Amino acid sequence: MKFSTKPVVIIGSGIAGLYLAIKLSEKINSEILLVTKANLGESNSRYAQGGIVGVLPENLPDSVELHVADTIKAGAGLTDAGIAEFISENSTEAIYDLVKYGVEFDKNPENRIQLTLEAAHSVKRILHSGGDATGRNIELALSHKVLNTPNIKIYQGIQAVDLLMDSDRRCRGVILYDSKTGEYEIVYANVTVIATGGAGQIYSNTTNPAIATGDGIALAYRAGAVIQDMEFIQFHPTALDLEENGSRFLISESVRGEGARLKNTDGEFFTQNYDKRGDLAPRDIVTRAIFFEMKEKGYNHVLLDTSSINKETLIERFPNIIKACKDHEIDILESPIPVSPAAHYIMGGIKISQEGKTTIPGLYAVGEAGCTSFHGANRLASNSLLECVVIAGEMAKNIAEQNLEVEPVKDCKSDCLLSQYEKHILSYKPDIEDYIRKLRETMWDKAGIVRNEQSLNQALKMINELKLEFNQEYRCRNINEYEFRSMLTVAELIVRSSIVRKESRGAHYRDDYPETSEHAYHSYISKEIFGTVKEVCDFTFSYKSM
Repeated sequence: MKFSTKPVVIIGSGIAGLYLAIKLSEKINSEILLVTKANLGESNSRYAQGGIVGVLPENLPDSVELHVADTIKAGAGLTDAGIAEFISENSTEAIYDLVKYGVEFDKNPENRIQLTLEAAHSVKRILHSGGDATGRNIELALSHKVLNTPNIKIYQGIQAVDLLMDSDRRCRGVILYDSKTGEYEIVYANVTVIATGGAGQIYSNTTNPAIATGDGIALAYRAGAVIQDMEFIQFHPTALDLEENGSRFLISESVRGEGARLKNTDGEFFTQNYDKRGDLAPRDIVTRAIFFEMKEKGYNHVLLDTSSINKETLIERFPNIIKACKDHEIDILESPIPVSPAAHYIMGGIKISQEGKTTIPGLYAVGEAGCTSFHGANRLASNSLLECVVIAGEMAKNIAEQNLEVEPVKDCKSDCLLSQYEKHILSYKPDIEDYIRKLRETMWDKAGIVRNEQSLNQALKMINELKLEFNQEYRCRNINEYEFRSMLTVAELIVRSSIVRKESRGAHYRDDYPETSEHAYHSYISKEIFGTVKEVCDFTFSYKSM
């Protein structure tokens, strides 16, 4: 094993991790270590087509109050109004910051930032870059900035496999695994940040790339952090009904925002039969409309009809969607797009404060892996990239005020953990690909868009069987096994939280409890504190991160 010390370690190189590294590099002279298990620039953020919310002063029809109201309405009673107001108020500064770092947002003929509409937004407030390549363009600009910042050190192809905890329940760093050499490095750090993104790969149908296996949430749970609202998984209504490399290409909500409509394969427009807002209803409602339409009539997919959109507008706004569809011999300028729902975003995650502090001292989280309660039970479209940037900016301020001097700490608890990674691996080699397939199919069928007590218990039974067969709590052979270990943990958190919530709210829909309770509550689970999921809305958490 190798040993090193770093003042700050950021795990994950999506927009949240990159932006945090840049902002922190401007405030401290110390070296910042940025760790990614893939290559720099490969993340969930890269595939965000829809855009980023900006409540800009020049957009007179919009206001912070209106954006907060839309966010709270979409969040189905679980959005933290104070967090929503803070993020919305700081959106202008966040957008201008991104421009400063090289992001070029699309302009209108008057050379002003072009704003568009998406479902459940009351006014146009969505910024785009490159039409439908917003996430990719922001990621590329921030990656370029990071690569040219001297005090940011980058580890690529390195997996974080465990957090170093001492006997006082403080995070002292991280154990890293080099997927190329098979070697481990112990990095002692005063501040460790989880920015690893989501967990869509737990489901057989997802828009998320192969790397989205819930690693950061699993790391935090293993360490004893409080995890919140894991039952709220957002299934995007319109993914291309074709799988490639384990994921499905996202057909942005902006296409419906421009006027596209959903119809079944018999040519009937149907979303208005489920909600008066039709195709522009919140994502959870449109997703269930498609789900029930497909189930009732035996369809494998439905169709997204773009014929009402001017062809020039389609070409200008959605060049990547046009290209991706053409690669599959679908010409969206002449024919509808076959779409079906897919797992897209997790509203729950590691419980964090406005500054990104977790309930473990020394450990922070940001982005999709964290949960500020901004999204509540159902994320408003294009709010996620905004949250990444605003919370990361606030976190940078908080971390920069801390004493970042770090020394290796000898502690019985951390030493015991390190010894687990020095042990020999059992000769038994599990069939990881088969295990992953079983888990993903089970989660889609039993803990997906529509759930109930019976299906969730069946999913939990399968997860427990896989845990017994896999039987590798600590050291694994390769990155695939480490990812599967994370997937098992996060899948169990989702299922247990879904069993506890005996109501339907936002993205969580149970056909045995179809009504929404009058009492809005959050669900929390922690390995060290609770042991089981708790339903609480007035629990007080301590964020003593430093």
